[in-house]
Amino acid sequence: MPSDDFLLPLFAAGVQAVRGDSAVSTALRDAPCPVPDQIIAVGKAATAMALAAHARFPDTPLLIVTKYGHSAGAPDGAEIIEAAHPVLDEMSLKAGARVGTVVRSMAPGSHLLMLVSGGASALVEDPASPLTLTDLTARAEKMLASGADIHEMNAARKDMSRVKGGKLLAAFKGASVTTLAISDVEGDSLDVIGSGIGAAPKPANFMFDPRIVASNAIARSAVARAAAAQGIPVQTNEETLYEDINVVAPRIAKVLTSGASGLHLFGGEPTVVLPPNPGEGGRNQALALLIAREIAGVQDLRVLVAGTDGTDGPTDAAGAIVDGALWERSGQGALERADAGTWLGARNALLKTGPTGTNVMDLVIALKS
Repeated sequence: MPSDDFLLPLFAAGVQAVRGDSAVSTALRDAPCPVPDQIIAVGKAATAMALAAHARFPDTPLLIVTKYGHSAGAPDGAEIIEAAHPVLDEMSLKAGARVGTVVRSMAPGSHLLMLVSGGASALVEDPASPLTLTDLTARAEKMLASGADIHEMNAARKDMSRVKGGKLLAAFKGASVTTLAISDVEGDSLDVIGSGIGAAPKPANFMFDPRIVASNAIARSAVARAAAAQGIPVQTNEETLYEDINVVAPRIAKVLTSGASGLHLFGGEPTVVLPPNPGEGGRNQALALLIAREIAGVQDLRVLVAGTDGTDGPTDAAGAIVDGALWERSGQGALERADAGTWLGARNALLKTGPTGTNVMDLVIALKS
């Protein structure tokens, strides 16, 4: 039976390949941009991305907007705003107002470096009139509970916002913008990442250089290389986690139980429909528990399911590690209550990594011996 001592380094290899600091450092080295007059970093990986940009441009003013508890190690002198995720709060509105002010105040001829990662949609907001914070949070909670995918959610967010969908940069009066983005969406579209907060308006009145610097595909490739280096054959490498967890789990289980021995790797971001008053957990914990149910009794499988950002929904766990011996009948009730986190935690199956400095959706890493 493969051990956690093997699964965890594989996950770490994938995360390391798409960390915000290394991704931005590589991007600025391989394709240098002009010295910026302002750096704005937004999202769950904002601090890591900002560290690399600050190392390159230490004299440039720096504004970081990130999730609570994700600003540790930020550069000295940076302006930092922490806000809520996945449902926005008052600090999200403060961040939206501040980011808008900074962008609007930049002088003609100036250059802005935008660093964007997943989570920016909730962390930075300036609601379109006459919407209030109460309106936005109610709609966000409803969409999260409905199982809406990221494309549906971001389309709605753009309509309710004055900073998303290219609207933030529409207020820019300078000469050029470079946007470096870590993708947490299917298709890696800058118009979707962070609901388009780093996208240019159409047409843009400035020179625009957009780049995707990290993605789920890059993370999966790193995991596959790490496994191959240990002599483990890669049997599956797919980005197919884009349906409801109840559809995804049996499909993965079928691949695992019928497939050859070795590494089976999946990426993406599944959806989940929540009941009223859900329990503890997130989509990765629920998916892990569903997979445990589907592979119950199978003795040659061990499966890691985790968010690359180190968090899963409103919890401090990234996901879980399960096998065919974990499932018990009581797990069904936990699934129905959306309380997979409590159930898995009681069995020491949760995976906790802390903030990782990136966000390229989720990984399922399975080893079949």
